[in-house]
Amino acid sequence: MLKLRSYLAPYMASVVLILALVFFQSLAELLLPTIMAEIVDIGIVQGDIPFIFKMGIWMLLVAAFGMLCSIWGSYLAAKTALGFGKDLRSKVFAQVESFSLQEINRLGTATLITRTTNDITQVQQVFIMLLRMIVSAPLMLIGGIVMAVSKDARLSLILVFALPLIALTIYLIASKGIPLFKAIQLKLDKLNLVLRENLTGIRVIRAFNRVEHEKARYEEANRDLTATTVKVQRIMAAMMPAMMLIMNLTAVSIIWFGGIRVDLGQLEVGDLMAFIQYAMLILFSLVMLSMLFVMLPRAAVSAARINEVLEAETEREVKMEAGKVIEMDVGKDVGIESKMKAKEVAGTEAIEVRPLKKTGNQLEKEKQDLPLAKGPVNRERELNGKMQSEGALLEFREVTFSYPEAEMPALRNISFAVQPGKTTAIIGGTGSGKSTLLKLILGFYKPSQGQITIDGQDIWTMPLKDLRSRIGYVPQKAVLFTGTIADNIRYGNLEAGAEEVRKAAEIAQADEFISQLENNYEAVIAQGGQNLSGGQKQRLAIARALVRRPQIYLFDDSFSALDYKTDAKLRKALQEVTQAATVIVVAQRISTVWNADQIIVLDQGQIVGIGRHQDLLQNCEVYREIAGSQLSQEELA
Repeated sequence: MLKLRSYLAPYMASVVLILALVFFQSLAELLLPTIMAEIVDIGIVQGDIPFIFKMGIWMLLVAAFGMLCSIWGSYLAAKTALGFGKDLRSKVFAQVESFSLQEINRLGTATLITRTTNDITQVQQVFIMLLRMIVSAPLMLIGGIVMAVSKDARLSLILVFALPLIALTIYLIASKGIPLFKAIQLKLDKLNLVLRENLTGIRVIRAFNRVEHEKARYEEANRDLTATTVKVQRIMAAMMPAMMLIMNLTAVSIIWFGGIRVDLGQLEVGDLMAFIQYAMLILFSLVMLSMLFVMLPRAAVSAARINEVLEAETEREVKMEAGKVIEMDVGKDVGIESKMKAKEVAGTEAIEVRPLKKTGNQLEKEKQDLPLAKGPVNRERELNGKMQSEGALLEFREVTFSYPEAEMPALRNISFAVQPGKTTAIIGGTGSGKSTLLKLILGFYKPSQGQITIDGQDIWTMPLKDLRSRIGYVPQKAVLFTGTIADNIRYGNLEAGAEEVRKAAEIAQADEFISQLENNYEAVIAQGGQNLSGGQKQRLAIARALVRRPQIYLFDDSFSALDYKTDAKLRKALQEVTQAATVIVVAQRISTVWNADQIIVLDQGQIVGIGRHQDLLQNCEVYREIAGSQLSQEELA
């Protein structure tokens, strides 16, 4: 948990104030028994009524002061802990967002959800207790012992037997419970995994009539988590009765032996009463520590799981450190300031800094002085009054990629170039690596070998925001978000106006069905776009990419749900808009790709043919087989 202390920096003033308030509250509680002893020994025994009133008023004032400190401290502790939890959740979420798909797959979606929610809640709750008890418990323990010894040193010997007994009880119970806390978090991960699979796959589950089977899966995971939780709670539940038994036996012993000392005249009645209260404060401070021992182990497990996410190096960070080279815009000179900045970025001592090589397009952008704040695209502009943007040279250089633990590479020795203003189509059988190739361009995965470059710059040396701002991606399975149609289209460019949104929808052939809806572009889309057809979702996903006005368009089998008429109209409209951009289309239909400037044929992760439609019919057997399964003899001729 100590590794998370850096996230307390914005709240240090509050933490210091909380600790001060708890300190004064503890002093007030330690002072009260002594005042009460004086009231009994002087006021009551001697019948001094004014003294009783005087000390009574002081006692009320001390109690009120302690109460105010307690209330204020509790409020600040809760507020600080909640703020700490909020910041930690935001940091974990941002870190997960920076992960490549490879890193997300390694950790698992279910456990990432648990770590962002339940684990942070565990740490947050313990943090509240720590703020309240980290000063209070030790001060009450040490102060109580000092005050008890000052009242009667011989009677304090009772505590010499009680304190080790309590410590031994805490140790025995905690040693049994701590190993189970990690198991609870892992089983909670498993429960979330089963639940998530059920919710996302509900249609398949019902279609195959496997509802009872999934209920049994969930019941098994739920039962397993419940059994472990009950077991650890049963162990921890034994702590409080054991502590109370020791406390009560200690109180009886103090009264027994204290009464003898009072009878012998060796101890005043008021001092005996104060001694009993100090003994209870000492034992209660140990009870508070025992409560921490109950929660700290689980919070420690949760903190370790959170740290695993926060300390995970993204592949892009590893690349920067391994290369010991940072490319940045430092102008003509590479001076001390730029070296210091590079060292901050890379986190390494030995850094070579060299000026960033700028492409012609980048220099043109600087001339136009278009700040990034104007939109998500680095080099966007209007060409001929249409939604067009300049393209970029995209190159694959001997790229090989393997999924983790895969027996064979998904892609092998892939080399090709896509020129600006040209359309490249990628076609091949199922599992040939078409979608994987697009994911590599987006930086979702890191190539095992080779380079992918945009305008000559390796994409793994680019900031992710810069890389993805250049790309308009339409996934194979259209993903929409809860909100209006306009919001979903504007997701590609948050600053797009109503006219841009409408224009993008028209090009994507979506305006026709949108205009028939009751609220048009303000019509609400249900979660996951469940109130739309597959073809409607695909068209909105295409409109979302168009409104972005990117340099590079990636269409991953994005026309499969469209009828042939809509497909033809859409492709014709896209040709006008994307004529200056770089376009890559993954498709299954030959009719979708035969007009492409370049067709790449993939088979088992390798390129087996590159060329135009007619050339591939003559020279590529795989392409000829695909075409033969879809086209008539007249079309093939």
